[in-house]
Amino acid sequence: MIHTMRAMAFSDRNDGGGSFSERGLLGVGDRIGLLSGVVLAVSSFTGWYSGPGEGVKVSVTGWDTGIAGKIIFFLGVAVVLLGALRELGVELPASVPQSLVTIFLGSAATIIVLIRAISIPDDFFFAGHGIGIWISLAAAIGVIVAGLLQASEEL
Repeated sequence: MIHTMRAMAFSDRNDGGGSFSERGLLGVGDRIGLLSGVVLAVSSFTGWYSGPGEGVKVSVTGWDTGIAGKIIFFLGVAVVLLGALRELGVELPASVPQSLVTIFLGSAATIIVLIRAISIPDDFFFAGHGIGIWISLAAAIGVIVAGLLQASEEL
């Protein structure tokens, strides 16, 4: 009797409409991917480098560091669009799973941010690392983690 009540309760929650991801509810990997993608895109407008100026403290945003900051922005937007398309029911071909694309985007962002963290551009020789570059790095790693979680959900 208890077993049938549990089965009925589960079937009521599931509504018989397939798995949760098939019904449009976000999985953990998708939620982390969307959040990390938004943070990654916004982090290109945060202070990557800061240092003393003429009487004030100067902060240089990631967008102003050259092509790297702009690429980080567009990689973050790509992660968000990928998640949004999945929610709209647009699936990538089976030969290119979404989790693999998410991991690739996160890896590319991580490499670019690490290069900028290790090598400060010559234009900003006076500045040290700001908090924004570390936010970008954390968000890029978050995108990789989201891709790995998506891969585990696909299995």
